[in-house]
Amino acid sequence: MRRLPPLHALRAFEAAARHLSFKAAAAELHVTPAAISHQIKALESELGVKLFRRLTREIRLTEEGHALAPSLRDGFDRLAAAVERVTQSPGRAVLTLSTLTTVAMSWLVPRLPRFQALHPEIDVRVSTAQKIIDFTREEFDGALRHGVGPWPGLARHKLFDDRLTPLASPAIARRLKRPADVAGFPLLDTEPFPEWPIWLAAAGLEKLAVTRGPSFDSTRICLEAAANGIGIALSDPILAADQIASGRLAQPFDICVSTGKAYWFVYPQPFAGRAKIIAFRDWLSAEASAIVTPRASPRGSTGAGRAAAAARRSAREVRGPARGGGSGG
Repeated sequence: MRRLPPLHALRAFEAAARHLSFKAAAAELHVTPAAISHQIKALESELGVKLFRRLTREIRLTEEGHALAPSLRDGFDRLAAAVERVTQSPGRAVLTLSTLTTVAMSWLVPRLPRFQALHPEIDVRVSTAQKIIDFTREEFDGALRHGVGPWPGLARHKLFDDRLTPLASPAIARRLKRPADVAGFPLLDTEPFPEWPIWLAAAGLEKLAVTRGPSFDSTRICLEAAANGIGIALSDPILAADQIASGRLAQPFDICVSTGKAYWFVYPQPFAGRAKIIAFRDWLSAEASAIVTPRASPRGSTGAGRAAAAARRSAREVRGPARGGGSGG
């Protein structure tokens, strides 16, 4: 195994990569900018690659720097979590969770104050990642996952099914009179599993000529792009509830396609008897049971107009094929 570079040099690089500034990294680590620059030059020399492009007024990561920074950041976060586990105050528990960015921002984080009010003795630590974590190698108590499972060695509890429906800015949604009208706008997608073919097939539009828009590695970013009028996104309306409620996004059609996947709370089976797992599992189940799927009028009608539109609607859920592969924890 290759000898690791000095820890202080790795720490200096991680801080500089996060801030894209030697000065800000120096302030964080309580050293001088010259010391940061010296440590990074020594690290580059030892690794045999350039980690930064040094421009006149700024620094930018090279391709090698981009490859190294996320893993280092994750490693330092896990080191900090491990230290905290063995130094936490008596009587308090730390619950470390992994989840997707969209699930964290759109569903979990807005609800966390209710869990903390019920269980002030449990400190929740949330980490977001696109990859599926390995509980045998990483210091996590549980994860919120998207997929079908089962995951060997893990207990799983379903929170809610995954469904897809088009979501767009109100200005675009007002121009979508029928499903085929989506062809007039860029269709935004998420990687690595493009989802528009699923919805188009359910709407009977498999042969529709469409315009492909940008793709993103996060549904949350894709929804933000849609809210800014870049195109039309696909998502479970539950995960866009805040943007629908604020009027930044609208749901133009009632066609919601079930993907065959779901969102789950998972944890290693030996952890099942831990008090913090039981408390969080029971709370998650209660929160999931209370979900009310958001509805939004795409035409901007209000009051009685919305009620009349709802009365005329025959909301239909169409089951589509399950997407391959499971999303990260």
